[in-house]
Amino acid sequence: MGYDLYITRKTNWFDAPPSIALDDWLEYVANDSEIQHDGFAETPTVDGGVLRVEQAGICVWTGYSRGENRENAAWLWWSGGNIVVKNPDQEICRKMWLIAQSLDAKVQGEEGEYYGRDGEIIVTPTNVILASERSVSPDPKRPWWKFW
Repeated sequence: MGYDLYITRKTNWFDAPPSIALDDWLEYVANDSEIQHDGFAETPTVDGGVLRVEQAGICVWTGYSRGENRENAAWLWWSGGNIVVKNPDQEICRKMWLIAQSLDAKVQGEEGEYYGRDGEIIVTPTNVILASERSVSPDPKRPWWKFW
């Protein structure tokens, strides 16, 4: 299992289009010297074997500081109109944000939260619900973000 983070153009990563086309992703990868399109990902298994997945759009971030071997590699893959990373750390989240800027997209976690430039959560579903369920009339002179 694990936790997925998405680069998406959709309102929510699981919604209908607008999607990131595979061609858009591969064009981005061709212009980013730190990302390599392998078309596969593999990792050693506990029993000494190798788990290998092959799919167009699977790439590895070669600039990842902890990715010195395939076991710790930062894999990004195109799936369902999104770019997906499993269990990213803050460094990977920051790279995803940079990629999203180039693709006119955003970074969203599987529970609906959004991530910013620094790899930290900037908006959570709870914040959005609280904002829409406010019972207090907002002061028109006070910006909406000051209510949290």
